Amino acid sequence: MAGERTYDVVLFGATGFTGGLTAEYLARHAPSGLRWALAGRNPDRLAAVRDRLTAIDATLAGLPLLTADVTDADSLSAVAESARVVASTVGPYIHHGEPLVAACARAGTDYLDITGEPEFVDLMYVRHHAEATRTGARLVHACGFDSVPHDLGVWFTVRQLPADVPITVDGYVRAGGRFSGGTYHSALTAFSRTGQASRAARDRRALEPRPTDRRVRAVPGRLSRSAELRIWTVPLPTIDPQVVRRSAAARPEYGPDFRYRHFAAVKRLPTVLAGAAGLGVLVGLVKVPPTRRWLLGRLASGQGPTAQQRAASWFRVRFVGTGGGRRVVTEVAGGDPGYDETAKMLAESALCLALDELPTTAGQLTPVAAMGDALLDRLVRAGLTFRVLKQEATTPGPEAPSTPGAEAAT
Repeated sequence: MAGERTYDVVLFGATGFTGGLTAEYLARHAPSGLRWALAGRNPDRLAAVRDRLTAIDATLAGLPLLTADVTDADSLSAVAESARVVASTVGPYIHHGEPLVAACARAGTDYLDITGEPEFVDLMYVRHHAEATRTGARLVHACGFDSVPHDLGVWFTVRQLPADVPITVDGYVRAGGRFSGGTYHSALTAFSRTGQASRAARDRRALEPRPTDRRVRAVPGRLSRSAELRIWTVPLPTIDPQVVRRSAAARPEYGPDFRYRHFAAVKRLPTVLAGAAGLGVLVGLVKVPPTRRWLLGRLASGQGPTAQQRAASWFRVRFVGTGGGRRVVTEVAGGDPGYDETAKMLAESALCLALDELPTTAGQLTPVAAMGDALLDRLVRAGLTFRVLKQEATTPGPEAPSTPGAEAAT
């Protein structure tokens, strides 16, 4: 990244619900001397956020506030050119995200967000990956619950298995929590744009190189019952398996033949059937403009669960990996997935890009490809659990490796 920048980290969208939580996390955990700022379109609301932060740390009374709007390219360029890392919480990203990505790609500035929108991620690859590669910018999407626990959890699991062997990993997601207005709007927007998302994925496949000496796959599973885990496994068509597949394509540690499947873990079959039926109805409704507008009006952006509701929320993702005659079961776990932990993941990702020694990379990257063990270590120190639950032999094969951090946990 050429030239000295005024700020190490700029948080764009700090006046939103998740943006505010990310700002509070930085206020509590940013190291002394970090040069950071808040950015957004409304100076009064930014000042109100800064007042909240001052109650956490009185020294933040002078925290810089940068006025910028996604409709004003010059203001976004000024933000991008002033920062080493810009982290954005402004969604739905398909509507509001591209101008800032473009500004960061041009300026050689690292960019982070918490999107779970596959269409947006694919379009940003098609339109801005080449420019970011040229300038040295790292564009890292999905740095919240989508998809850090899954991407790093699979990476952690792969490291417990022998090297240079075919590997399969299945992920099983369980979570309890509430969603905010921003998440609600992003989900409905994605449901209404399935055709556009398919076109964006096709355009990306036409451009993106694939490994020629290895096979890397993320394949859909099927509804089934796991007697060992005592759950119903439901294929989960989120962005997470795509992110895992791209990490595996970028890192040879995933072996010569890697396959991943991604599931929701549900205890009761009626819950599965009711959820599938409800989702099918919702997807149909959001494709009709009048009902989509009505549904979007049910919950305003900027609203979210209370601190008490978030404190009662949780997530656990269990991974079952096999390879080289070994089988390993691991788990990633934490608190409120959508907000408290997402704010933590985004903030620690920004600190990681700004402060840590990382491999030299550029262009659009996954969290593992950009940050890998450095981010995993940060998240363990910040309170997330990465642990091995079980290791066993399946057939005679290489001994299980002795991997640093194999029992990492909170």
